[in-house]
Amino acid sequence: MPTNEEIEISKPARITGRIMSGLVIVFLLFDGAIKLVPWPVVTDTMDKMGFGASETLARSLGLITIVCTLLYSVPPTSILGAILLTGYLGGAIASHVRIGSPLFTHTLFGLYLGLMVWGGLYLRDGNLRALLPFRR
Repeated sequence: MPTNEEIEISKPARITGRIMSGLVIVFLLFDGAIKLVPWPVVTDTMDKMGFGASETLARSLGLITIVCTLLYSVPPTSILGAILLTGYLGGAIASHVRIGSPLFTHTLFGLYLGLMVWGGLYLRDGNLRALLPFRR
């Protein structure tokens, strides 16, 4: 198995990974921030999803989103952040399945975001490439 120093990442792959990760980070920080406020659209949506219009819950979810995203954005903790975001997004998918949201636009949005989280990280991080070598 190659060491971390042997894993070469091409410049286009690194740039693409940073762009993908950057888009995810900006989106999730915005999502977390509107839950911290919380805007009425947040509490109304939570109520429609069966969680009630709790501002405390919205703020808690916003804080969790921001902390996980910040862990993802810092290289030494990016894999831990990706794992935590995967769990968070899985909960969002389960919530949408429970209320019967439209499949491709709402329910699978967490999957799309999760693919961008891991895809961006894989393209920019040699440690993850060493952990998951898709070719030898």
